[in-house]
Amino acid sequence: MKQIETEILIEATPEKIWSILTDFTNHPKWNPFIKSIRGEKKIGEKLTVSIESPGGNGMTFQPIVTSFKENVEFRWKGKLGLRGIFDGEHYFQLIRQENNRTKLIHGEQFSGILVPLMGKALDKTKDGFELMNRSLKIESEKG
Repeated sequence: MKQIETEILIEATPEKIWSILTDFTNHPKWNPFIKSIRGEKKIGEKLTVSIESPGGNGMTFQPIVTSFKENVEFRWKGKLGLRGIFDGEHYFQLIRQENNRTKLIHGEQFSGILVPLMGKALDKTKDGFELMNRSLKIESEKG
């Protein structure tokens, strides 16, 4: 098992950040990591997500939404091939701070037999999370 977790402080309310994060049609305009998300934002529903890590290859997968708590948390769980090979639960958490600021926690917990072999690829994934976080901060802090 391996976990990647990143965080960033954003000068915007959780409501504003949530509206940007969950507006799937506009991700290509601001998000350099998640190139597209399609599907229903409901627990149990399948999404189609395309990502591209910095310096890495792109991939498309179809995770299932596991949590969708408005202005608080969005999670999905996906797998590569059969369950237990390479699984990941991706999450975004918004924690309200003082003065209309929000802490974004963005991470993923990986499990499966391929995880020990994925070291460099997971480092690129972390870079992608951090790049996305910075881009979401810029987008959320616009006038």
